[in-house]
Amino acid sequence: MVVVVKSNVSPRFKSQQDTEFTAALLRELVAHLRQNRTQLRQEWARRIQEAQLLTAMSEEEIFAEATSVYDNYVEAVETGTFEALQAYARNLSERVIPRGVETDEVVGIVLLLRDVLARSLFAKYQDDFDKLNSILDAYEPAANRIANTVAVGFVQERERIIREQQEAIRELSTPVLQVRERLLILPIIGAIDPHRARQLTEQLLRAIRTNRAKVVVIDITGVAAMNSVVASHLVQTVEASRLLGAMVIVTGLSPEIAQTLVTIGVDLGKMHTVGDLQGGIEEAERLLGYKVISIVEEAPQA
Repeated sequence: MVVVVKSNVSPRFKSQQDTEFTAALLRELVAHLRQNRTQLRQEWARRIQEAQLLTAMSEEEIFAEATSVYDNYVEAVETGTFEALQAYARNLSERVIPRGVETDEVVGIVLLLRDVLARSLFAKYQDDFDKLNSILDAYEPAANRIANTVAVGFVQERERIIREQQEAIRELSTPVLQVRERLLILPIIGAIDPHRARQLTEQLLRAIRTNRAKVVVIDITGVAAMNSVVASHLVQTVEASRLLGAMVIVTGLSPEIAQTLVTIGVDLGKMHTVGDLQGGIEEAERLLGYKVISIVEEAPQA
């Protein structure tokens, strides 16, 4: 005869028991990590140096950062919240990225810490295999999330810095220069994509308003090619400048770019073009009413 015994423990109560058991294990884990803080962070710092990570930093700096990361790590395990760790990861990234520290180095040190802590747990619970498994089951999700949090924070900060650097490079590559009162020159060098074309227009229109410019010379001698989208944007830039009261002279048109302008149906009669930059500046000065007067120096009398 088979006797079936029905459990009176509800799934909800069992789930609550599991949660409380996991919380108790994590408290025990945190107590272990705090009690062995000095030894574990020293071991971690040693492993970082052996793996040749964070080579841009001194030994003292590595130990200082290891201490901060360790404390934030333990706090995240204890509280289950990651805001403080995220803030520290961003702060760390701001400080070490300019020194050449790479993403794989930061991920590597976090994984090393996970390994150091796991080894310490193996040593502590080597005589209690069931307890060891339970501790590791409770620790692993937190460790994985911590590693992901630090990695994502570092990558986001690196991407932000790259965007800022790209923005700075674009601004430097499209300088609006004031050569004399009411006259601006915009020399463009390199490839122009739609994003750079929009930035160019914004910079030029701001400069026209700021300097109350009447004539602008856009020199595209250094632009090898231009697709129809960017060519259309150039035409729009000319029109927008005209609305602000500035005439635009385009210089350095290559045969390829001229063909593109014709292909998209630009009325070249509305675009003031001159062959080269020198000719463009002379034409701009004529429009502004400047006259070039040659000064002939007299030879000194003997």
